[in-house]
Amino acid sequence: MLFGKIDYLNLLPFHVFLKSYPLQSYIKKSIEFKKGVPSKLCKDLEFRRVDAAVISSIESRKSKYKTLDFGICSKKDVKSVLIRKNSDKALDPASMTSNMLCKVLGLKGEVIIGDRALKAYLDEGENAFYDMGRIWHEKRNLPFVFGRFSYIKNKNSYEKLIKKFLKTKVKIPKYIVDQYSKSRNVKSKDILWYLGFISYKMDKKEKKSLKIFLNLARELKFDPK
Repeated sequence: MLFGKIDYLNLLPFHVFLKSYPLQSYIKKSIEFKKGVPSKLCKDLEFRRVDAAVISSIESRKSKYKTLDFGICSKKDVKSVLIRKNSDKALDPASMTSNMLCKVLGLKGEVIIGDRALKAYLDEGENAFYDMGRIWHEKRNLPFVFGRFSYIKNKNSYEKLIKKFLKTKVKIPKYIVDQYSKSRNVKSKDILWYLGFISYKMDKKEKKSLKIFLNLARELKFDPK
């Protein structure tokens, strides 16, 4: 197993779960070296530098990947996938899905994602941004899937891991939240508040939503520009 790790707060419960999951120590260490933003992990999986990762949902559609029912999903608001109002158009190189969603929703402005977006939201206030998770829900009455667990081998191992995670209620120790608070410059209480907007199980609504999004993106030739 060689898993690539998205280094964002939105997967913090999964990262905590992995620390206690019975993996060999070298695998746990390798995860820390194979981390980055979604676009980097897409490349890492494509070139087989890792054999699994949560990658941009728009990339997970490709037939060379197998997928599991685990994703980064927003129930309604997401707070970390935003468009800055009254700004020039600018795509975020970290996420193909967010850039494409901006075009699908017909929005204009700077796309900003991840922990940087969350901090901007907390510092500047919600009126400074369009929350793309919220707008998608308003239009479709569905959650949105920003990333999906994809793999190219070790099916049985990953199926077992993901099944266990989705059945586990993960409690994040205070010292870990505080560590992330310091490294991301986001208050601990705000991290816990933010995680309440994220879900991971891909059920019927999430799959329906992803199918609709991919069809709309296909009509636009998967070109976010």
